Parts: sequence; C-alpha cells; structure tokens
Amino acid sequence: MTAGGKRVTAYAKSSVVSTKPVRPGKTYPLSELDHAMERHSLHMVFYYRSGSKLERARLKESMSELLWYFPATTGRMNWDEGGKRWVVKCNDAGVRVVDARTEATLDEWIATATAAEERELVHWEPMGNDSSIWSTFYVQITEFKDKGFAIGLSCTHMHSDPTCATLLIKAWGDCHRRAAIANPPFFHPPALIPRPNANPSAPLLSIKSSTATTTSAAGSIFSAATFRFPTAAVRSLLADLPPDSTPFDALAALFWLSISRANSTSLSSLTLVTDFRKRMYAPLPHGFYGNAAHFSSVELDPAAGWASAANSIGRHVAGLEEEEYWSAIEWLAARRISGAGAFQMYGPELTCLKLDHVMAYAAEMEEGVSPAHVSCWIGGAEGNGIITVLPASAAAEEKEARTVEVVLPAEVAEKVCKDEEILRHRPTVIFSGKI
Repeated sequence: MTAGGKRVTAYAKSSVVSTKPVRPGKTYPLSELDHAMERHSLHMVFYYRSGSKLERARLKESMSELLWYFPATTGRMNWDEGGKRWVVKCNDAGVRVVDARTEATLDEWIATATAAEERELVHWEPMGNDSSIWSTFYVQITEFKDKGFAIGLSCTHMHSDPTCATLLIKAWGDCHRRAAIANPPFFHPPALIPRPNANPSAPLLSIKSSTATTTSAAGSIFSAATFRFPTAAVRSLLADLPPDSTPFDALAALFWLSISRANSTSLSSLTLVTDFRKRMYAPLPHGFYGNAAHFSSVELDPAAGWASAANSIGRHVAGLEEEEYWSAIEWLAARRISGAGAFQMYGPELTCLKLDHVMAYAAEMEEGVSPAHVSCWIGGAEGNGIITVLPASAAAEEKEARTVEVVLPAEVAEKVCKDEEILRHRPTVIFSGKI
C-alpha cells in the first residue's frame, strides 16, 4: 500500500503536445448541448494487458501524433467577445499526463480493487478561477506489476460525451498501431445550431432546471459496483421478452426494478440518456466531436413487473424522434441566451446511460488485442444515482455481453448488490464499495 492507504502511486505530471503546431488563431466554439454539460465531468478507464508494443514512452509518442487530429483537446477555454459562449482557443497548450504505477497485476487489480481504488486510476482537477490555463483533458497512464496498463481519461463533459471520449481513445490506438484513424473527428458544432423561429418545448429539462439538488443528496455517501453479464445470461433474459427487445431494455429494467425495491419510496420513472448521432434524418458521423446525448423520461410501474418495464423502455427508445432532439437543443439555447446558468443534467432523479453502442473494445493498442475491461462514470451526478450499460467484449460470439455500472446512495447500493433477481443471472461483480 502507498502512503495514505492508496494502491496507486502517481509520481510525475507533464504535458503532451501535438507533433505539429495548430494554426494561430484557431478556435472551436462549443455547441448548446456542450454548454449544458458545464456542471459535469467524464471519466473513463481502459485496461490493457501487457504487450510488446505497450510501453509508456511509446504511448506518449503516439499520443502526440493523435493530438494533431484533435486540436480542441489541447486548447484552453475562453469566453467569446460578448462573454456569452465558451470557445476553445486551440493554442498547443497540450494535455496533462500523469504517470503512475501499482504493485498489483492487472488481473489482481480487477479481482480485488474497490470502487474507490478504481477512481485512483484517473486524475481530475476542476476548473479554477482562470479557465485559460485550465487543462480540459487529463490522461493518467498507470502501469501494473505485470506490465499491463490502465489508461484513465478525464475531461470536462462540455468537450465530450462518452461516445466522443471512446473514439478519442480508439483513435489513439489507431495512431499507436500506425494505422489510419478509422473514425476521424468531425469538428462542426454548426451541425447542431438551433433552427430559426423555433418555439421549443423540453418538459424534462424544464423540470431539471428548476430542481435544486437537496443538501442531503449532495452530502450523501455513494457506493458503486460493476456487474459483468456474459452472453448466456443476457440471452436468458431476452428469452422472456419480445424478439425485438435489446440487452439494454432487459438490463435497464432489471436494475431499475431492483433500485426501486431498495428505495424507501417506489420509483415511477427512469431518465434515459441516449446518443442521437445516428438517429438524425441526416446522421452525424461517428466521430462528431462534442455532445450528442438526449435526455428523456419513461414512466414505469414497479407493480407491473420486469418484463413490462423492459417493454416500456424498448418502446420509448425506439419511438424517440428527431424533433425531440431539436426541441431540447433549442430550449437550451433560449435559456442560455436569457442569461440562465447551467443546471444538473445527470440526476437528481435516477438516470440510465445507454452506452452499449460505443466502440470501447475496438480501442486496440496492439493489433487484434482488445481492452481487458472498460469503465465509465460521470462527475457531478448527485441524487438517486446512475445506471450505465456498456458493452463487455469485442468478440462476435459475445456481442450480447454487457457491463452494468451503478453509482447509488450507499444504503441502496448495498441492497442492489445482494438482490436475488440480479444475482440469479450470475454476473461477475467487481469494483464495488463506497466512493
């Protein structure tokens, strides 16, 4: 154990800059959805087993090459001349990198690390008084005893949603393998400029903007846990649902019902966060840089049971329409122009992130070798908690396998981790405990 009881020792901090300078004066304005995420941060950890090309120096070298394609990540935040919009000044300031190590092997870590210890694999510093010197991206490279690595990415959610962050790491892997970037970044915030003469309506966001996080919620102790469901378990769940049901429908309903049972008051709804890049009439490229997440609410009845909840979630997601995305963007724009500040997007109500589309296990640092595990969590999400559904494997025969991460009030998390309806599907539970 290191000083202070930590299992990870951070021993150096530096900045990695692009191999080529950015054109002077280059800026990148944030979109309305980007501005809406001001109160949140994003954190991801990609675990890699040891390999002949997996070395700290080479990772930094390939990161420098990567950053030339992503100039917005190396810039610093500034207000525009009117003081109303965040703009990234692409000034080659670089990405902050923390070097760290641990005495555990990768497999020992995954088998024994608590939720709090996994948080040691990311470094994050909130914005200070001077945003122009604040690094919006931090990367921590932690070496395990067996020469495996954990790459921990932290960034402001204003810059990136989980899809975007995943593709950044995937592009890093492409650069590291000396391959062409398969999903190059698409820097075009005007793609989500509000339509003229709009009369937007966003009931859920309106409620969120007027709901302050309670003092008790903000001061609560939270716990986290990660459940890894193999393909066989997910297929067993889907066997009891209509043919067009998805693993997300089944697992979101399973955990919503468990959390509802664990709460002192029954839950009657679930906020869903879905990516709309490919759901537009003119789809955005996979590499669209920034936020493309839509928040919506589905009403559920705990008494109706799991299958009913899964069917309701599936119908809700399938029925989302482009007009809803635009209306939310335009409502946020009107609110920002009026001078209103950012509010809590994730929470305080129970929120479920649909991330099983992300290409997390395609982020290969060595050809044909996928990450051993990928984790993701959101900062600034106090309240009833968050459920995150991620893929669990890149293998074709494991396409239904899923990882479910929960961050919940500690007393609720303890009950969920012992829930018989969840445990009878035999998930592997890792990274659990208070955070």
